Amino acid sequence: MSKGNDRKPIAVYYEHPEWFKPLFAELERRGISYEKLLASAFQYDPTVRRSPYSLIVNRMSPSAHTRGNAHAIFSTLHYLSYLKSIGANVLNGYDAYLYEFSKARQVGLLEKLGICHPRARVINSASLAPAAAEGLLFPVILKPNIGGSGAMIVRFNSKEELSEAAQNGHINLGIDQTALIQEYLPAENSSIIRVEILDGEFLYAIRLFLTAGEFNLCPADYCLPPVVEGHLGDGMADGVSGRGIPVEAYTPPDDVINDVLRIASAAHIEVGGVEYLINERDGDVYYYDINALSNFVADAPNIIGFDPFPRLVDFIVKRARIRSSALT
Repeated sequence: MSKGNDRKPIAVYYEHPEWFKPLFAELERRGISYEKLLASAFQYDPTVRRSPYSLIVNRMSPSAHTRGNAHAIFSTLHYLSYLKSIGANVLNGYDAYLYEFSKARQVGLLEKLGICHPRARVINSASLAPAAAEGLLFPVILKPNIGGSGAMIVRFNSKEELSEAAQNGHINLGIDQTALIQEYLPAENSSIIRVEILDGEFLYAIRLFLTAGEFNLCPADYCLPPVVEGHLGDGMADGVSGRGIPVEAYTPPDDVINDVLRIASAAHIEVGGVEYLINERDGDVYYYDINALSNFVADAPNIIGFDPFPRLVDFIVKRARIRSSALT
C-alpha cells in the first residue's frame, strides 16, 4: 500500500441527493478524506493522465432521468471510459456500468452464463413491438433499456392491446429509444427477491411483496418516481413507506447465491444487487435485473439485522489501499 494513496482522497461520484447520506456520514465518522463528485454538474480534463484520487466510487444511477438528469447517464459513460484509459482505481467502473444502464446487455449476459431469465426481444422502433412479441407468451411488458426504479414499464395483456398501443403512438421506448419486449412472469407468493453482494460475497437478501401493477421494486428510501399527468416526477418520493410494500429479510438457497455471485463477477460488479422471482407457472427461478448500484434497504438494522454501510466503507478502504494509520 503506497504512501501516495494514503495522501490521496477517495471520491464518491453520485447523482441522487439522498441515497448516499449514510455513506458520507460513515466516511466522516471515521475521519476518511473524501470528495463528492456530483454527476449532474461535472467536468474533467481528458488530457490529465493520472487520477488525483486513491479510489473513485461510482454511485451513478440510471434512474437519474426521472430526476431531470438524463444527461448525466451518458456523460458518466465517457468519464468512466476515460478513467479506465488512465488506469484509475474505480469501484464499479466502466465495465460494470455498461450492464447497469442496459437491460439489453443484461439479458445477453444471463443467456451467456446459461442462467434462466424471462424471454425478451430488443427493439428500437415502437412499430416493431407487435412483431417482436411473436412467439412470446402474453402478458408481456415493455421495459425501456435504460430504466431505474421500474420507470416507464408497461404491461400488455394481449397482442391486440400491444398492437393498438403501437398504432396509436402510446409506446415509449425510453431515453435511448431502445426497449425490451419481455414475457411477464407471475411471481410465486406475489414477491420477488433482491440479493446484495459485496466484494464477491453474499451480503444480504430481502423479499419484497408486490402490489397489483407495481414495477418499482426499489427497496430504499427516496426511489419512487411519481407520475403526474403521464409524466415522471422528481424521483424523490420515499421508496418504501410511500408505497407501503412489505419488505423482509430472506435467505436464498445456496444455488441462487452462487448464481448471483457468478452474475456479479461476469458483470464486473463489486457491490450491487441481482433480482429474481420464482415463476408461478413452473416453479423455476428466473433472474431479471442486475444492479451495479446498491443504495441498500431502508431501515436496514430492523429489517436485515445490521447496517450495511460500515461494511461498504470497510471495502472502500480496502479497495483504496489506504493504511488504517492514515485514517486518523
